Amino acid sequence: MANGNATFRHSNVSLIGLAEEEAPNRVASQDFDDRLADTLSTLNLPTGLLQRVAGVEARRNWDEPHQFVDGAIAAGRKALAAADVSPDAIGLMVNTSVTREHLEPSVAVGVHAGIGLGPQAMNFDIANACLGFVNGMTLAASMIDSGQIEYALVVAGEDASRVQEATLSRLTRPGITRDEYLNEFASLTLGSGAAAAVLGPTDRHPEGHRILGGITRAATQHHELCVGDHNGMFTDTKGLLAGGMELVVAAWEEAHEDGWDWRDMDRYVMHQVSDVHTNSITKAAKLDSGRIPVTYPELGNVGPASLPITLCREAEHLAPGDRVLCMGVGSGLNTAMTEIEW
Repeated sequence: MANGNATFRHSNVSLIGLAEEEAPNRVASQDFDDRLADTLSTLNLPTGLLQRVAGVEARRNWDEPHQFVDGAIAAGRKALAAADVSPDAIGLMVNTSVTREHLEPSVAVGVHAGIGLGPQAMNFDIANACLGFVNGMTLAASMIDSGQIEYALVVAGEDASRVQEATLSRLTRPGITRDEYLNEFASLTLGSGAAAAVLGPTDRHPEGHRILGGITRAATQHHELCVGDHNGMFTDTKGLLAGGMELVVAAWEEAHEDGWDWRDMDRYVMHQVSDVHTNSITKAAKLDSGRIPVTYPELGNVGPASLPITLCREAEHLAPGDRVLCMGVGSGLNTAMTEIEW
């Protein structure tokens, strides 16, 4: 066994409802360039770095920062409707957002109340950077397989506007250095949005999409490479990319040693970060780039909501029997890969 977590397999779990709630306001990367024009000139940096280097043309924001909870509620209601599952049937509701207003109570309680879930639905937050949604699905699937619950709802609602504003304010202050600018560059790729998924037993939902299992793997020696809060996100971009690629390759190889074969999937749905991140994983795992849908050019990095949003938008192009591999790397570092049979 390689130096990591064992792979896991689910026996009777399907994805039966999936939805997103798009934040209403488009914010172009050009708008950030305009606000940073004096800084870029002073530091002798070109405009258009977000577009050319990261591939992020725009991102979305809510009307007000706190509306990420409303977004999660709206996405949750849509997912329940798509699954044709009553709120009273939900045994577990997990909020997986990075964004939160306060330390307690959990974000989950507001979403639980807003959707109108019953008292039988246990609810809590799972926070694991951009991997939270995938981790939430794995936990929910394990509880369904064990017979503890029948149905679970996983949600994520994210707001990036406060990080954006704090970062722009800092990058326009007198005396900012080139290294300081580049250390915060990744903050400007972040976007806002929400997503939700309903999981249930396969034997009761033959129309659903089976969640087969996957792998998780940790490299927490890299936990200081990307640290963020509402005041900004500070990233060692090169170190994060190198550590992330090493971790992805290790997990990929371990999964294949344990019997998975993900070399010819119909889709690879990745956590959405940038051109650099996507191209690096594509090259490292020798993937077909034509099978990798992307949403970051218009949505940016929507944290844990980005992968389910991308899957939701790709769903109409999937056919029964298609094999989908969900892949993500989260600050910390952690990675997860989960196969879904459409």
